Amino acid sequence: MKSHESGVKNNSTIYFYTASTQAKRTFYYPICLGYFYYEANYHLKRDAYDSFLLMYVTNGECTIKLNSDTYCVVSGQIALIDCYKPHEYYSDKGWEALWIHFDGVTAREYYNYITSTNAGNIITLKDNYLFHKSLRRIYDIFNENSFIKEPVISSYITNMLTELALVSPVKSQDNASSDAIDEVVTYINEHICDNLSLKHLASIASLSPYYFLRLFKKEVGMPPHEYIIETRINAAKFYLKTTSLSVKEIAGNLGFTSESSFCTTFKNRVNVTPSMYRTASFTA
Repeated sequence: MKSHESGVKNNSTIYFYTASTQAKRTFYYPICLGYFYYEANYHLKRDAYDSFLLMYVTNGECTIKLNSDTYCVVSGQIALIDCYKPHEYYSDKGWEALWIHFDGVTAREYYNYITSTNAGNIITLKDNYLFHKSLRRIYDIFNENSFIKEPVISSYITNMLTELALVSPVKSQDNASSDAIDEVVTYINEHICDNLSLKHLASIASLSPYYFLRLFKKEVGMPPHEYIIETRINAAKFYLKTTSLSVKEIAGNLGFTSESSFCTTFKNRVNVTPSMYRTASFTA
């Protein structure tokens, strides 16, 4: 349908959507979306509009104000805006954009993750193809009056957010260190039965043990030792419920120094012994 907003050209299109109760509980969902041709001197200022906005500028440029920050967004860039908070965008030249207001149960968490990285609120992708493809598919569903499948639309929004979450525009020391932690996490999962000392893991990351410990906790949310124990316990749960391996064999396969140590650690974490967990009808 045509937009009736002042400052938006007549060939612009906008579509509104009311998500089902199930979608609001489960998926990402659109609130409204469109393709706008903004006239010169268009200016929008809102205290709030309950949603998050993804705006893909396809031509021209605009200025966006968020709190005390001002950004210039040019063709090919993407703006991610928390519209629950005051926001403003305008241009004295005009611009074109494909955009979607959306929300979802984890939209806030995704927004915080993306904007807290080097990506920020204005993102430049090395290749816009996948992002634009997903956004365009959502637009085409509405523009062509196609049957709306909420899980499918949610998957497209997820694809776009994932593209933004993977952005690392500046290869700083922090980025390199973060990559090193990813490498260590992969190593831990592949060598869970080995003796994984702090010194050894720090050497894999080419970091001092002190800095490695601090960075690992920051990136993963727990110290290395805690992560190793959690990984071993998760693996133990699988083996207890899926195989006929003895408790002693499982303990040895997962790097515990003894069966007794394994049983004590397991009970402290799961609140039941390994044998009780294996025979119980619940999963703790």
